[in-house]
Amino acid sequence: MTPAGDSSEGGAQALRDQIGTLHAAAYGWALTCCRRDHHDAEEVLQDSYAKVMSGRAKFDGRSGFKTWLFGVIRRTAMEHRRRSLVRKLSFRRYQGESSPSVPPAPDDAASRAARAAAVADALPELAIRQHEVLHLVFYEGLSVGEAADAMGVSLGTARLHYHRGKKRLLKLLDERGFAHG
Repeated sequence: MTPAGDSSEGGAQALRDQIGTLHAAAYGWALTCCRRDHHDAEEVLQDSYAKVMSGRAKFDGRSGFKTWLFGVIRRTAMEHRRRSLVRKLSFRRYQGESSPSVPPAPDDAASRAARAAAVADALPELAIRQHEVLHLVFYEGLSVGEAADAMGVSLGTARLHYHRGKKRLLKLLDERGFAHG
């Protein structure tokens, strides 16, 4: 692991190597944090990497590097959403609109035959924290404790969202004709 205070060229290269190793998983996590918007995910990931490489976000060794990096990505995505919302609200006020429109409902995946596709389609319908913890555990292979660290929540909160998310996901899959076993 790269020490938090190591700003040498060797330390920077080690940091780039660690990020490179985790890039695919980090992009998947950024997509989850950005509600599957590829453009936003790319921006968030670029901003996250810039924070890490510039030293604005420093790894202190209190968790695993992957867990820490995913936390940086999540916080960056939250900042990105806040900035985007402020811009939208400001623009709407300028145009004379009083409130934001309601986003369209996600497509129903009942016709899909593959269970994996049904799960991927159902995940965004969960509450955001449920979606995040299930993504980290199912797709990224983190434990619930590591997911809690990455999300910046307590272990109890992560467990609660994990169990509620699994229960809701099973209900959604049952409603779409996918039996669980």
